[in-house]
Amino acid sequence: QVWQIRLDMHLLNHDGNITDAASIAGIVALCHFRRPDVSVQGEEVTVYTPEERDPVPLSIHHMPICVSFAFFHQGTYLLVDPTEREERVMDGLLVIAMNKHQEICTIQSSGVITLLQDQILRCSQITAVKVAEITELIQKALENDQKASRKEGGKFGFAESIPNQRITAFKMDSAAVDTTDVEEQAGEIIAKADPPAEVFANPVLHTPGTAQIGEGVESSWGDLEESEKEEAADEEGESEAAALECEKVETEDTSTLKESKSSEPIVLSDSEEEEVVILEPQEVPGKTR
Repeated sequence: QVWQIRLDMHLLNHDGNITDAASIAGIVALCHFRRPDVSVQGEEVTVYTPEERDPVPLSIHHMPICVSFAFFHQGTYLLVDPTEREERVMDGLLVIAMNKHQEICTIQSSGVITLLQDQILRCSQITAVKVAEITELIQKALENDQKASRKEGGKFGFAESIPNQRITAFKMDSAAVDTTDVEEQAGEIIAKADPPAEVFANPVLHTPGTAQIGEGVESSWGDLEESEKEEAADEEGESEAAALECEKVETEDTSTLKESKSSEPIVLSDSEEEEVVILEPQEVPGKTR
């Protein structure tokens, strides 16, 4: 039988280089964790409670720490621990995981650049220095926690590490509020205050294209502008002239038709090239033409 351990990380704030922060947080959490003590006798397994036996730490042989490098201008510039804004404009990223014994655990490269051997060696040398510093800080934090909380019975955690009276902290000492003589103080403040400025009951904005604020004015949406009135009058005059011209043409056509019926013979023609037949008016007994 074995222990199964799952490590979940919840990001409270992301300001860049989340890989390094997550690796450090995960390593510290695993080093700080204590599992229940167990004894095995034959096939019988006994898991002891914290009251029966002190929990025991995990067997962690080394701490792999990740160090990230951001490259700019095709590797010309190198930056350790990039921020979020720097990550947005970087050309590539190199992550090296190493322990304090300068043993490389993993290397990951991403981006659109090709790194040279000298660049990777330089990054590995910087990583060795950074890993030694971070490992020392982790060990000191674990020793302080062991001394404060486990031996002396005090509290030494995240909430206790937040200093008071800081704008970035959520922890703050409670302050007593004096509510005596509140009405008298409010009356004195109102009496000393300046009188309100003059207020217009019906303010009007005298600007073309705006409406009145207050009682309102007569709507002018239906009224035509001067230019629109002139255009409408011109269109009306043109329509009347066209109507008179049309009536005159119809009158002339009617008079011409009457004259043709009374004097001219009727001409029937199928085409210009065919024979033209002229029919003279004749009188038929008993019928009227």
